[in-house]
Amino acid sequence: MSHAVSHSAVPAQPTDDPAVGWEAWCDDRMRAVTSANGNLALVETRWLPLGERPDLDAARAGQPESVTVTAIQRTDLVSGEPEHGLRFWDARSPAIRAFDRTEVFPYDPDWVLDASYTPVPGARKVAFEHIRDHGGSRDLVVPGDISLTVDGRDYTLSAFDDDGVLLLVFGDPTNGDTTYDAGRFLFVTRTGEGAVRLDFNRAFVPPCGFSDQYNCPMPPRQNRFHLPVHAGEKRPVFRDGFPGSN
Repeated sequence: MSHAVSHSAVPAQPTDDPAVGWEAWCDDRMRAVTSANGNLALVETRWLPLGERPDLDAARAGQPESVTVTAIQRTDLVSGEPEHGLRFWDARSPAIRAFDRTEVFPYDPDWVLDASYTPVPGARKVAFEHIRDHGGSRDLVVPGDISLTVDGRDYTLSAFDDDGVLLLVFGDPTNGDTTYDAGRFLFVTRTGEGAVRLDFNRAFVPPCGFSDQYNCPMPPRQNRFHLPVHAGEKRPVFRDGFPGSN
């Protein structure tokens, strides 16, 4: 997918102390976003003319040793045809060198919520607006509905299938204030037949919060909570002078 979410953000196996497991998750996130192919390393996404295939060898020619090149594919919004592209990753990118940390809320067990999950037969697709599509939307497979009650209000959430894992894109009133403007991501854990768990302590900044070369999906209306979610990651923090500095 074009947002290229690292599955290091997927909840790890539970430990005896959930807070300890969460701290390990935070450490894993730090390693993932700063890795040679992590979110901070993406310095260019280059889409090719329709019908043109990527030539990785040609793209790698002349690049510094710290740069790797990979292929990517998406569907063109106008023609519906496959569109190919190249991604350039630099293990010594300016963003990696300037990155300090990702701010997080303190761990809060009250934001570990159990919910019901109802599978939907067939490959149902839901339109998600993407941050770099200028108002355009892309259809993503949503294999079921997540139903839960938060602060007395019922929600039916749409989490799409991200390589076999349910990924929730959600918004709340903290966006643009204490958390990333465009919303946050959360991997959903299946806990049994018809049951899932949403641990918002593991909500994370989407890839586009670390590099403007990603095209992340944005929260649809049904995935916007009415109350602030004071759990999970807030924003990346860069050292003074970097364009992404807060």
